[in-house]
Amino acid sequence: MGTSKSIYRNKKLIYKGWKLDFKKFRKYLANKFRVEKAFLFIGYIPQNRKLYNHLRYSGYELIFKTIVKDDHGKPKGNVDAELIVWTMRCIYEKICDKAVIVSGDGDFAVLADFLLEKDKLLKFIVPNYKTMSILIKKVFIKKKKMSLLSLLNNEQEKLAIKKPLYRSGNR
Repeated sequence: MGTSKSIYRNKKLIYKGWKLDFKKFRKYLANKFRVEKAFLFIGYIPQNRKLYNHLRYSGYELIFKTIVKDDHGKPKGNVDAELIVWTMRCIYEKICDKAVIVSGDGDFAVLADFLLEKDKLLKFIVPNYKTMSILIKKVFIKKKKMSLLSLLNNEQEKLAIKKPLYRSGNR
């Protein structure tokens, strides 16, 4: 989700990564923002079935994207378009009243801008302020809605995983 990678600049640690406990995060979304449905957009890799079961058990509705492999064989499940279309559909079809988006990707700046314009954004949560796109920040500054931008880093103590809840693979 963008919280776990440590970041170095000039060989100096500027951000210590941490692992998000998805079950705690789901409860956090429900308690803090009254999120009734939480969609998680994710690339599908058959070996990760235990992870997917854990996420479902934790209360997420999973939206799978077929993965492709990059030049180095690393799986990529580009979910940006799916997240935007699903969000627009949920608002248009009145499946939800307002959206809570969790991402720091600048590709979602246009979605944030639209949702702010239509008063349909409850909160935009950025997993890692060190990797947040400047495009996201600019949208909230321009609209004078910085209060709707939230940083997950501030919730690390409450939401960090204490021990592994599942093992990857099919064992």
